Amino acid sequence: MKSDSSTLQKKLLPRHISFMAMGGVIGTGIFKGSSETVSLAGPGVIFSYAFAGLLLLVVMGAIAEMATVYPGRNMKDFIREAFGERISFILGWMYCFMWLAVCVIEVIAAGSFLQFWLPDVPLWVLSLASAAFILAINRMSVAGYGEFEFWLAGIKIAMIIVFILLGAAMLFGLLPGTSAPFPHNYRDYGGFFPNGWTAIFSALLVVMFSYGGSELIGLTLSEAKDAEKVLPRVVKSFILRVVLFYTLPILIICGLIPWNSLSEQTSPFVQVLSSAGLQGAAHLMNFILITAVLSAANSGIYGATRMLHSMAAGGEAPAKLARISAKGVPVNSLILCGVVLILGSMLAVFNQAGLFRLLMAVPGFVVLLVWITICLSQLKLRKRYPKAPSFKVWGFPYITVLTVIGLVVIALLFLFDAQNRISIGTCLAVLLLLIVWSLVRFRPRSGQSQQ
Repeated sequence: MKSDSSTLQKKLLPRHISFMAMGGVIGTGIFKGSSETVSLAGPGVIFSYAFAGLLLLVVMGAIAEMATVYPGRNMKDFIREAFGERISFILGWMYCFMWLAVCVIEVIAAGSFLQFWLPDVPLWVLSLASAAFILAINRMSVAGYGEFEFWLAGIKIAMIIVFILLGAAMLFGLLPGTSAPFPHNYRDYGGFFPNGWTAIFSALLVVMFSYGGSELIGLTLSEAKDAEKVLPRVVKSFILRVVLFYTLPILIICGLIPWNSLSEQTSPFVQVLSSAGLQGAAHLMNFILITAVLSAANSGIYGATRMLHSMAAGGEAPAKLARISAKGVPVNSLILCGVVLILGSMLAVFNQAGLFRLLMAVPGFVVLLVWITICLSQLKLRKRYPKAPSFKVWGFPYITVLTVIGLVVIALLFLFDAQNRISIGTCLAVLLLLIVWSLVRFRPRSGQSQQ
């Protein structure tokens, strides 16, 4: 079957790519989920984010390296080149499953935040409105979508920067009428590692969910201008920003408020601003939270539709999903994702808390599978690159092997975490179904071996 990939419009600029990936990463994980990671490891949780950032750096470096060797191809194409259509098929559908789960979480979260201003409106109505808004954005041309997401993600990034500057001034007593709490909250209440070093690894389970979406850069390659040239530069700056935007706010939060007094019911950002007596802090942070989750859902729908298009173009999904609109949008893939998103948002009618518990661990576990496969693809393909890469991962192959080992260990921690039993069971059930489906769909023909 002839691929439709060439019909995707190459109109994404470096700033679009970087902010789209940032939009997928900076969402509920930092604005709300950070309270959970802090409760697990205290101020020392910044080492969890730093360690996960090092793993992410290698994964993103592997994507950038392969992009310089295989121009015009995306993340899934690299996996297919390395391991064949069967693994590509399984990982592609798992990735779509992950992003759709994330999007359902984000639109329901957006609905719950909107209820702060509209308490009498049912949650499912607000979630449905949020889903419709996201789908409307994704109907734009890729250039228009990239520009919209650039500003949508830019709002929350700007707010994080303002929070860091304001929090640092409060921390060192630079604001009029404030006394510097530094460094008492780091030393008291059990110290910097109140639950011991091992708690850093327990927090990694939540951190991986937070960092999930970074690999979205690997799906923008088909629509990016000169991707093989700009991607290495984008990756380097992106990793630094992500780590700083997670670690600095958490350091400030733990410095201003004792780590064990943070409430998981409220965003720690709101708690810090409220403690400073900032008028309208709750309304300001509610706006930021809504922007954050809508931006994350926006990036998620992009990731799911582009993965479905890539799979359809490669014969791993129904051919109709490869159809491109006049604006360069995979329209049938968007319709399919829209149906799932709308049905998912309607689940807010039922048990919201139970739904969150079921879905939250799904992205973290699937992201681990995808990251491991990306690294293994680089390890396998490096020996048979058609040309020398203009960008190489540092310390290959040792750094890549150590990254794979680290990711596998975290994945095993996921499997044996009792709190994630239902979620991981769901992931494994979907994975098993896809494995069986792939065995049936890609049976080796007579005289032909499966790669």
